[in-house]
Amino acid sequence: MNERMKITADAAAMLFLRQGYSKTQISHIAKAVGVSVGTIYLDFSGKKEILNFILASIIDPDFVNHEFERPITNDLFIGIETKIVTLFEDIGTEFSRHLENNAIGYTFGELISDSFDLLAQYAVGCLFIEKNYFDFKYLSDHYREYRKKFFAAMRQYLSIFMDRGDVRQLEDLDLNVMYITETLSWWAMDMRYTSFEISEISLESAKKICIDNITAAYKKQN
Repeated sequence: MNERMKITADAAAMLFLRQGYSKTQISHIAKAVGVSVGTIYLDFSGKKEILNFILASIIDPDFVNHEFERPITNDLFIGIETKIVTLFEDIGTEFSRHLENNAIGYTFGELISDSFDLLAQYAVGCLFIEKNYFDFKYLSDHYREYRKKFFAAMRQYLSIFMDRGDVRQLEDLDLNVMYITETLSWWAMDMRYTSFEISEISLESAKKICIDNITAAYKKQN
């Protein structure tokens, strides 16, 4: 049963990302899964419960393996938006932790690798909020603040690496931070879910491409 719920959640996530939450109906999800609408309602009380199931699985990857009383209702997800906001804060703190000691012992290549892993791990949640801003304004506003903090931390890292000669000098630091962040975001997130043609490139290959090309582009010139 849990496998069917996971398949339903995965199909719904793709629809929420590609056509929007408000435009997605239970019938669309059922068609994508290949089951009847009634089968969906055996597991979930409605579309919002499916969404919250997806978000809960992002917070806790083992969530899908729990035992549930079906159909799942929103009673199971009380406080989930607060948990998502707390997750944003925790992610931001973890991403910035090397700044506490001026990134000593931390390399530009490791920053790119860690950034890729972070974006890939939370791709569905991040993209969902980005694509459905007006439907979920509370989450979107907090996500926007998280994005600002992520950008600021990336900028500080890049500044440190420039100062100590790990990367070449850059004329416009903000634009370069934007370029790096958007490049990582596309390869770690959009490529799998929202690009015009969904790519079959593995995450491992995508990560290697990002690390190889970004580090080469920013390598200090001799």
